[in-house]
Amino acid sequence: MAVLFFAAASFLILGAALDWCMTNAKLTDRNNQYYTTTAAAEAATEKVLASVGRDYAAQGEGLVWVNLANYRNLIPTAAENSEWAKYAFSDATGNPNQTYVQRVSAAPSYVALSSKYRGLYGIASTYRIVSNARMIGAANAANLGVRQDIQLASIPVFQFAIFYNMDLEINPGPDMTVTGRVHGNANINVQPVNTLTFMSHVTAAGSIIHDKHTNDPLARDISNSEIVYKDEHDSNADALTLPIGTNSSPDAVHAIIEIPPAGEPVTSAMGKQRYYNKTDMIVLVSNSTVIVKSGRVDGFATTIPYSEWKGFLDTNVSFFNKREGKTIKTTQLNVANLNKWSATNGSLRPVLGNRDIRSIYIADLRPQTAVTEPGVKVVDGEELPSLGLTVCSPNPLYVQGDYNATGSDVGKNETKNAKPASLIGDSINILSTAWSDLNSALPLAIRKADNTTVNAALLGGIVPSGGGYYSGGVENFPRFLEDWGGRTLTYNGSMVVMFNSKTATAPWGGPDVYSPPARNWAFDINFLDATKLPPGTPEVRAMIRGEWAAVRAGNVY
Repeated sequence: MAVLFFAAASFLILGAALDWCMTNAKLTDRNNQYYTTTAAAEAATEKVLASVGRDYAAQGEGLVWVNLANYRNLIPTAAENSEWAKYAFSDATGNPNQTYVQRVSAAPSYVALSSKYRGLYGIASTYRIVSNARMIGAANAANLGVRQDIQLASIPVFQFAIFYNMDLEINPGPDMTVTGRVHGNANINVQPVNTLTFMSHVTAAGSIIHDKHTNDPLARDISNSEIVYKDEHDSNADALTLPIGTNSSPDAVHAIIEIPPAGEPVTSAMGKQRYYNKTDMIVLVSNSTVIVKSGRVDGFATTIPYSEWKGFLDTNVSFFNKREGKTIKTTQLNVANLNKWSATNGSLRPVLGNRDIRSIYIADLRPQTAVTEPGVKVVDGEELPSLGLTVCSPNPLYVQGDYNATGSDVGKNETKNAKPASLIGDSINILSTAWSDLNSALPLAIRKADNTTVNAALLGGIVPSGGGYYSGGVENFPRFLEDWGGRTLTYNGSMVVMFNSKTATAPWGGPDVYSPPARNWAFDINFLDATKLPPGTPEVRAMIRGEWAAVRAGNVY
C-alpha cells in the first residue's frame, strides 16, 4: 500500500510538472509571438518613416502630402526578407496590405517642437503611422499594432546660438558661457582652457568629443579645463539639413550666397534657398558698371538710378587685411543713408508695397590680382530700417562699428529695441568703432580697437583645421583685425557656419593680425519669435520622432 501511495503521489507530481512545463511553453511561445509580431508591425511603420524622411528632406512637406497614398501601400515584403512571408499586415481600419498614414494636426503652423527639439519652434505638422501585424498559421495568433507619431518641422537656423554644418570646434581660453541651443551636423570637439558652460541642449549628428580635433595642432594647458552642461548633450542626433535639392555638404551649401546660374528656376529647391532670390535689392559691381535693381518681388525689373544709390553705396573704398595679407577692394554700404533713402524713395518703395527695404544682396565681381581680394563693408549701422535688415554677399563681409544698437543698449545683452538683422557672407569680419582704413596696414600696436556692440545673426564660412593650423573655433568665427586688448565685443545673435570660405581662405593664427576681445556674447532670444527673425532666415528640416506606442488592432489612438 505504501508503494502504491508513493507511486500515485509521484505520478501526480509528475503530471503537475508536465502540465506546468506545457503551460510555461505555451506562455513562452505566446510571449515570443507577441514580441516578434509587435516587431513586425514596428518594421512596417519604420519602412514608411524611411520614405517620409527621405521625401521631406528632399522637397519638404509638399512631397510628403502628395505621396500619402504611396506610403499607405508600403509594408515589409518577402522580396526584402523571407521572414516577412510569415506575417499578414493591415492598417488601423483593417485594410489588408496597407499601413495607416495620416496628418493628425492642422495645416503647418509655427509651433513649439517636441522631443529633443523642445524649446525650439518651427513650421511643423504632426503625422501618425499605424500598422497591425498577425503571424500567419499560428494558433490563436494575435493581431498586434504599433503607432508612431512624428513632427515634420522646418526650423529657422537662427534659433540656435551656434549651428555648424560641419565639425564644430570650441576651445576658448577664457571662461565662456553659451546661452542658447548648439547643434553640429558632424562632430563637436570641446577642449577649453578654463570653464566652458553650455546653458542649453547640445546635439551632434556625430559625436561630442571632449578633446581637440585631430587636425588641430595647438597644444593647450588644460589642467584647469572644465566643461559644464546645464541641459542635455546628445551624440548621434539627426542631421539638420538645408533643403537645397542636393547633398547638404559645405561645398554645396555655399551656393546659397552665390549668384544663381542662368536658367535656374527661382522656384527650384536651390533657387528657393538662394539669398539672391530672397532679397529686396540686388547690387552687382563690375569694372565697367554698377547695377542696382529690385529683387524677385517684381522679377528683378526695377532699376535704381545712380542719382539715388550713390548716397548709400561707395565702390572706391579699400583697406588692408593682415590675416589675408591682401588689400581688400570693397563695395561699402552706408546703412544710415540707406535707411533715409528707403523711407522716401519713389523707385523701390512702391514695388515693395510702400514699405522699407528689408534685405540687400551685394556682389563685388571686379577681377582681383594676387595681392587683392573683394569685400563688402557695412558702416553706420547703429540704426536699421524699421523692419530690420539682412545684408548678404558672396564676398567676405565686414561690419564696422556698433550695429543695430543705440543709446543705452550699447554694451549690453539687451535686444528689446533691436531690429531683426543678419549679416551673411563668405566670411564675417568685425571691425571696432575705432577702426581706421588708413591704419589697416600698420603694426598691431597701432590698430587699437574700442568697445563695440553687434546685434545680428551671423552666417558665414570658416577655414577648417588642417595643414598645421587651427580653425580658430567658434570663439574666433567672427574674424578680427585689431588689438582688442582691454576692450569688449558685446554680441547678441546667432552664429551659423554652413560652409568653408572660398575667398577669404588664409588660416587663423597668423602673426600681427589681432589680439582677442573680452567676449560678452549671448544668444538673442528674439529669434525664438517668428515675427522677429531676420529677413530671409534659412530653415533646416527635421523629422522629429514623437510618441511610440503598442495599440490594439483597429485603433489609431
